[in-house]
Amino acid sequence: MQVIETISELRAAVFNARLNGLKVGFVPTMGNLHYGHISLVEQACEHCDLVITSIFVNPLQFAPHEDLDTYPRTLEADKTQLMESGCDILFAPSVTEMYPDGKGVDTVVDLPSLSPLHCGITRPHFFKGVATVVVKLLCMVLPDIAFFGEKDRQQLTIIRRVVKDLSLPVEIIGVSTKREKSGLALSSRNGYLTDAEKQQAAFLYQLLNEIRQRIENGARDFQSLERQANQQLAEHGFEPDYFHICHSETLLPAALEDKKLAILAAAKLGSTRLIDNVAFDLI
Repeated sequence: MQVIETISELRAAVFNARLNGLKVGFVPTMGNLHYGHISLVEQACEHCDLVITSIFVNPLQFAPHEDLDTYPRTLEADKTQLMESGCDILFAPSVTEMYPDGKGVDTVVDLPSLSPLHCGITRPHFFKGVATVVVKLLCMVLPDIAFFGEKDRQQLTIIRRVVKDLSLPVEIIGVSTKREKSGLALSSRNGYLTDAEKQQAAFLYQLLNEIRQRIENGARDFQSLERQANQQLAEHGFEPDYFHICHSETLLPAALEDKKLAILAAAKLGSTRLIDNVAFDLI
């Protein structure tokens, strides 16, 4: 596996791949890799001839009070996992390489219809930072296909909209959420949980499936279901952020006639913020 730290070297490698007719796949990450990330790389290897993974902890998506400085950085362990998974190129730029004028840019990508929803309610800065850095990375790599996890459903929806709206020549593939045996979605932030909290955290996915089953069995008072779910989260030791029943493609609040649904939830357990979702179609 080749490790590249500069944009110019990355573009040269991609140019040579294009000359040889190779299909390029791309997996953007912030490192501290787990099997959820590696499953994206494995999918990329199945679809593409050359697979590039980026590791960059993007300061643009962290608010001043959030965990930018303490976000886990495990580059050497990440390299080992990527080599074993078949990744061809690791792009690991510095902050200065990505943002030569500081920790940000004047030009940003924002989706005012999607960014303020769900996670954007309490993290209004977040998706602007995500969308901006992903567009920068896509323009650097120019992949044929980019792979994103469905655990971050709002992020995936935003990236798909950005690519469509800006006519970026890349296909976006969503990859199913990978979970522990308990059902807890794999996440880099799970490392902040104590052993007891990790067992407790599995309740979030259980609750998502419980509400899903109630909807599939005919329940249609979505606001009441959301209130009940938030109450259950609080009773199980969580600090609920949101629990929303939505149209799975627009992520707008679900209407009674909608058949494509998603339930998105976020809650704190101790100091750790967890997110998860389930998507399903009604017959």
